[in-house]
Amino acid sequence: MRFLADFFPILIFFGAYKLADIYMATATFIGASLIQVVWQRLRHGRVPGTHLVTLGVALVFGGLTLVLHDPLFIKWKPTVVSILFALAMLGSQFIGERTVIERMLSESMTLPQAVWRRLNMSWVIFFLASGLLNIYVAYNFSEELWVSFKVFGLLGLTFAFAIAQAFYMARHIPDADEDTPDVKEES
Repeated sequence: MRFLADFFPILIFFGAYKLADIYMATATFIGASLIQVVWQRLRHGRVPGTHLVTLGVALVFGGLTLVLHDPLFIKWKPTVVSILFALAMLGSQFIGERTVIERMLSESMTLPQAVWRRLNMSWVIFFLASGLLNIYVAYNFSEELWVSFKVFGLLGLTFAFAIAQAFYMARHIPDADEDTPDVKEES
């Protein structure tokens, strides 16, 4: 259910694009993002920062797309969001005691500080690369291919990267047995 709630706006965007055009898709994306934020607030009492950033950028770039009737602005939205995420994560390398990735995941696992910092920097690089890739596709391929790439390509790359990160983290999670002395059962 959480998966659908998180990706509700992008799925609505894709469906509206297939049924109508980029302008209807943009308008429905803005509406769906707003609904997502309101629902999160009502249901959980708070809204994840990622949803707020996405809504803010969607309002600005989607609004420009609709007002100026130019789809280039909405094509820049994923890149702008990626750059903002990269900058926030990069800033956390130098500001505060913990990186963004450590703040997000430290309640569920313990990792050495150096590993948290490497994970965080790898996400910085990933977000910058995905932002650049989005712009490359937006400028070099058809609108229809860009929409499919935005919905499935970027999402697929993000899932693949997250899975790779999980394997990396698993190698560095201390074993529970390391801190516990061996106890032999007596018969």
